[in-house]
Amino acid sequence: MAPSPDPLLQQPEGKTLEFKRDLSSPRNVIKTLVAFANSAGGRLILGVGDDRQVVGVADPLDEEERICNLIADSIAPRLVPNVELISLGDQTILVVEVFPSSSRPHYVKRQGPDEGVYVRLGSSNRQAGPDLIAELRRSAQGIVFDEQPMPELSVDDLDLEAAQALFGSRRQLDDKALTTLKLVRREQNRLVPTHGGILLFGKDREQYFPDAWVQCGRFQGTDKVHIFDQVEIHDHLPQMVDAIEFFLKKHAFKSAQFGAMRREDVWSIPLTILREAIVNALVHSDYSQRGTPIRIAFFDDRIDIESPGLLLPGMTVEDMKSGVSRIRNPVIARVFRELGMAEQWGSGVRRIFKEAAAQGLPEPAVAEIATGLRLSIFLAQAQNPTESGGTKEARLSENTLDNEAHLRLESRLESRLESRLESRLESKLAARVVSLLAEHESGKAELARSLGHKTVSGELHKQIRRLMELGMIEMTLPDTPTSRMQRYRLTDRGHSTMATLLKELKD
Repeated sequence: MAPSPDPLLQQPEGKTLEFKRDLSSPRNVIKTLVAFANSAGGRLILGVGDDRQVVGVADPLDEEERICNLIADSIAPRLVPNVELISLGDQTILVVEVFPSSSRPHYVKRQGPDEGVYVRLGSSNRQAGPDLIAELRRSAQGIVFDEQPMPELSVDDLDLEAAQALFGSRRQLDDKALTTLKLVRREQNRLVPTHGGILLFGKDREQYFPDAWVQCGRFQGTDKVHIFDQVEIHDHLPQMVDAIEFFLKKHAFKSAQFGAMRREDVWSIPLTILREAIVNALVHSDYSQRGTPIRIAFFDDRIDIESPGLLLPGMTVEDMKSGVSRIRNPVIARVFRELGMAEQWGSGVRRIFKEAAAQGLPEPAVAEIATGLRLSIFLAQAQNPTESGGTKEARLSENTLDNEAHLRLESRLESRLESRLESRLESKLAARVVSLLAEHESGKAELARSLGHKTVSGELHKQIRRLMELGMIEMTLPDTPTSRMQRYRLTDRGHSTMATLLKELKD
């Protein structure tokens, strides 16, 4: 038995709920039921006006038979929803509950399978184009787009040199590894790239996926009327993360905070949250769709990240926010995970919301739009692009001249401080690691990049272990030491050591 609809009457119409006064517009009702079946399911309630007043249905049994006949005659493949009459006071309403269907794509018979497919977009129904229809069909059949082979290409179409540089010592990319990662598949007794392989490391990716790039823009104000700066990013997908972050930093403020123990650079934008959101967009975009790239729009009050592709069938925005995840591109997701850039089963959106709350930021907004999905990250304070990063690398939040003088003093002390650390720790590399972690927590890969290394060397692994044994640094995720999201930070002892050495130098 369906749950009582009383609470539903208080909810707004949306992806899984719609109210109708009656069946005077049966075509729209049929479109809604088709869209529900092709998306995340939903309930259509007949006998409720736009003002949420219950008007009931005139002849309940006749209306029940009529809606059942309409569904049978108008929708293909066959759709079998749950239809129930429910009494509310002296009125009777009709509830039609549709479940996500494994027979998708459903379509309106009179329009046919090419023109009659609809999906749910917010509280409206959107006609699906050929790319989206193909995606619905693949998902119903359990076919994954980025695992499909490209038999017209060969392994030579992959930039294996760039891929190996990213993997470093983690994995040697021989034929076995490439097959395990599903960057290639055996097709007619030869290895050919998969869609995922070309998307990640294709030498000429955009010949086959012309929208697989990223457009970044910095706008003046809170809309897209006046653009201040823009850039197109065409790197390999894993390299795009740093390129996008560089663009965002270019237009952000960086202030220096000084304490007794260390100087810390603080950005005016939440970089940790944004990096997570960027990775999420790159991993979950629907690259089978044509018409729009991933877009990063930096406004005065927020940063919008728009990625092509609606939510997978059965998913809602509320599911995303609660941590439910379905991976659209498992090949891309696995590579990002192995590179230490993402977790396999996508708790990224939940972490974004949790971190925003921890930083006291407004709750991020997630919305399905005509081109796909938009995630909005709101800033703590509005900022004007003409005053931000592009004109001066470091802008100090208070008393600029005094802080700049302090910054110059700290810079002169840095090299002497590292020399003292090197002497105490008996390792130049260990001293550099401690200095970097004094600025902000980092993962091993990020530390390697900051040190100018292409990969995480055995010596870096060794010094990190040694520093933990000395009690100078600690894991941010001690309960899951092998997590791909593991990062390191100074302990109280580490901070105390830095403060003591700094005091000695100043004295």
